[in-house]
Amino acid sequence: MPDGTLRLVLGGVLLLHGIAHGGAMGSLWWVATRPSADTGGWTAARIWIAPNIAGNAATAIAIGFWTAAMVAFVVAALGFWNVVVPPEWWRPAAVIGAAVSLGGIALFAGTWPPFNTLAAVAVNVGVLVAIFMLGWAAEPAPR
Repeated sequence: MPDGTLRLVLGGVLLLHGIAHGGAMGSLWWVATRPSADTGGWTAARIWIAPNIAGNAATAIAIGFWTAAMVAFVVAALGFWNVVVPPEWWRPAAVIGAAVSLGGIALFAGTWPPFNTLAAVAVNVGVLVAIFMLGWAAEPAPR
């Protein structure tokens, strides 16, 4: 695969994963505002280790996690592409995004559809493995 194509794909994965966290927030909103609607397996936020936390509080916590992960992954993508954000930010931002996302997934385990959860875990783990174990050979574009 040509270097430009690889750069586009890898940055695109980071960007799309960030945007997907926005989709998770949209699902939380949909469930909260339309409790009788078909949600495709999405349910209200529930923290499995603290089931007595009120639904609104759990939703606010979930939104905090997904907002932080979304911002981190978007920053990572922009840094990777050397657009707006300094290129040296992409790795730390990707690590922070993956760690926050995995933390949120663990905290809200069993709340959302298995496919979405597994796909998010796979991308998060892939990012961490690529950065820490493989050294993620692709460097940001020169300025």
